[in-house]
Amino acid sequence: MNVLVIDVGGSHVKMLATGRRVPVKFESGKKMTPRRMMKQVSRMTSDWRFDVVSIGIPGAVGPKGALREPGHLGRGWVGFDFAAAFGKPVRVINDAAMQALGGYAGGRMLFLGMGTGLGSALVAERVVVPLELGCLPFSGRQTLAQRLGKRGLAKHGKPAWQRALAQAVKVLRASFSADYVVLGGGNARNVNPLPPGTRRGGNEDAFTGGFRLWEELIEPHDREPSSAWRVVR
Repeated sequence: MNVLVIDVGGSHVKMLATGRRVPVKFESGKKMTPRRMMKQVSRMTSDWRFDVVSIGIPGAVGPKGALREPGHLGRGWVGFDFAAAFGKPVRVINDAAMQALGGYAGGRMLFLGMGTGLGSALVAERVVVPLELGCLPFSGRQTLAQRLGKRGLAKHGKPAWQRALAQAVKVLRASFSADYVVLGGGNARNVNPLPPGTRRGGNEDAFTGGFRLWEELIEPHDREPSSAWRVVR
C-alpha cells in the first residue's frame, strides 16, 4: 500500500509518499483553506502514486476530521470531505499526535510540538491520546501556546523562552507520569540544552506517524490485534 502523508502546519504544508526520500513543501498561513491546499497538493503530486492518504492538521480532530477551525489557518476545515476530494481513503489526525506516533519508542511518552503554537499528545501502551496543553495558563494572561509558541520565542527571546520551556516540561512530565518527553516541531532545534528527561524529535517523525496510521492503526469498531495502534478521538 502506497501512502501519501500530508503534515499541515501554521507555516508550511509538507508532503511525502511511500518510496520517496525527500519531502516537498509549500507555504501555509492564515489564508490556507483546505481547497487551496488541495490545489497545491494536486499540482505538486500529480506524478506520485499513492493508494491512501494521511493528513495531520493542527487542532482537535474527530472521526470525520477537524472539530474546530485551526487558529493559524484559513476557514473551511470543519466538514471538508478529503476522501471525496482525493477520491481515495483518507485518515485525518491531529498533527502533534501524528508526529508523536512516529517518534514513540516505548514506555509512556509525552510529546510537545514546538511550532507556530504548541501541539501535544500522550502515547502509552500503543494508545495515542491527542491533547490540547496549549490552552493551559502559564502566567498572567498567557497560555502555554502563547508563551512557548513562535510568537512567544520572538517576543521574549531565546534565554527566557528556554527557561519557560524547562519549567513547563518539568511540571507536565510529572503531571502525566511520563517516562520521557519528546520535543518536536520546527522550534525544537532552538532548545539547547535539552531539559532533563527530554529528547529532540525529528521532522521525519510526522511522516513515520502518517505511514503508521495505515500500517498498524485500527479504528474503534475493529477487532484489536496485539500489535495495533489506537488513536483516542
